[in-house]
Amino acid sequence: MACTFFAGLSAVAQQQKQPMPPALTSNGFKLVWAEEFNGNGAPDPANWTYELGFERNEEFQWYQRENARCENGKLILEAKREKKTNPNFKEGSNDWKKNRKEADYTSASIKTQGLHSWLYGRFVMRGKIDIRDGIWPAWWTLGIKGSWPATGEIDMMEYYRKKLLANIAFMGADRKDAWFSTEKNIDSLGGQAWADQFHIWRMDWDENSIALYVDNQLLNKVPLDKLVNQNGTNINPFKQPHYMLLDLAIGGKQGGDPSKTSFPARFEVDYVRVYQNNN
Repeated sequence: MACTFFAGLSAVAQQQKQPMPPALTSNGFKLVWAEEFNGNGAPDPANWTYELGFERNEEFQWYQRENARCENGKLILEAKREKKTNPNFKEGSNDWKKNRKEADYTSASIKTQGLHSWLYGRFVMRGKIDIRDGIWPAWWTLGIKGSWPATGEIDMMEYYRKKLLANIAFMGADRKDAWFSTEKNIDSLGGQAWADQFHIWRMDWDENSIALYVDNQLLNKVPLDKLVNQNGTNINPFKQPHYMLLDLAIGGKQGGDPSKTSFPARFEVDYVRVYQNNN
């Protein structure tokens, strides 16, 4: 049985989940899409596709379908320390995706690309992250058109090396990625005791700005007029629909050293909900 998707939440379904804070149902917002991850088995193929193999940032993990599952009403993205042969290996290649004979870790990344995308709205995720060394969970979006970074990127939740991040990226003047980033030291939030609990991450995105929150605490807010791609096109990548991703990466350029961390590691997601304003 695949994870369950609800276009709207019934009263029964809402009772089974954590109650919605008033802020998430006020100001004219209406629920337009929700993934509750009820049921057991693979993520719902009507909502999610998979990233496979080596993907980005010279990360250590090999992404595969087997590491994503639903159980007890939650999505589990699980990273394991295990060998995985790289079928794309080429001796002497300069491409990091090809010059590794094998991966030392496996994990999962799922995305709504080609299935669901949204322009503006309130995006909410209730999840629990692993903050140990080398672990790199994220909930983020990419625009449906263009090549990165001209697509635009919003990191609604990202964590690595003791930093909880809220980031927005676009194409800068040098045709490279430019960032508006906020970092919060995890120890200032409560460290491991904080990470042992579920928390609510939120994005409010409209035609004027993007604001990123955790537990109703504002982390980062950027006006859209500061996010126009600096490549001569005058395109604002945040005035197009974006799709979302949930992933659990290991190591790589930012993730840190996982060698002394015990595995498996998990990124657990209770729900993801998208609201849009009727006004």
